[in-house]
Amino acid sequence: MKERRKIEKVLNEIQQEMKELEIRYEQYFAGVEKREPQRNRTELAKRIRQLATRPIFQTDIKFRYQSLASRFYSYSQYWDRILRLMDEGKYHRHLSRKPTLPKLPAGPAVPSAEPQKPSTEETDRLLEALLSARQKCGQQGAALTREKVEQFLTTQKQKVQEKFGDRPVEFIVDSSSGKPQVKARLIKG
Repeated sequence: MKERRKIEKVLNEIQQEMKELEIRYEQYFAGVEKREPQRNRTELAKRIRQLATRPIFQTDIKFRYQSLASRFYSYSQYWDRILRLMDEGKYHRHLSRKPTLPKLPAGPAVPSAEPQKPSTEETDRLLEALLSARQKCGQQGAALTREKVEQFLTTQKQKVQEKFGDRPVEFIVDSSSGKPQVKARLIKG
């Protein structure tokens, strides 16, 4: 009976550690944790292997151990597969906290032969908005010129055209992150 309680206690600890390790790996894959919990995984694998050499005569405890061990090895294969995909650059994190752009209806996304030139009003409006946002955020540095803004708008419009076709786009200045950023927004209509 004493041996049974010891093994049950060890199995409970292993089960708890496995849950924690699973959570840590999911956090690592989501980008919350910066480092892979390799040390915890190695220690858990060592504990599972040590228990394998111990004779277990009670069928229920033996079954529980085998279930935990097989679950751990399944998780290990899954984690190794995800890590391999991350190394190859094929793994894309599922970040549910970040908003995603709505899917656009399928249509011809063929860019025009020549990118749209921004209008002078649009360039002036964006230049004024950028200058005032930079002043509010306390940013200094190289002064913005009308030519730089016009060049930036032309390249951005070309990129948007390649991706979404000839849909109308509006550029706005957003400084909610602490520094001014120009963002493109599709105009519904």
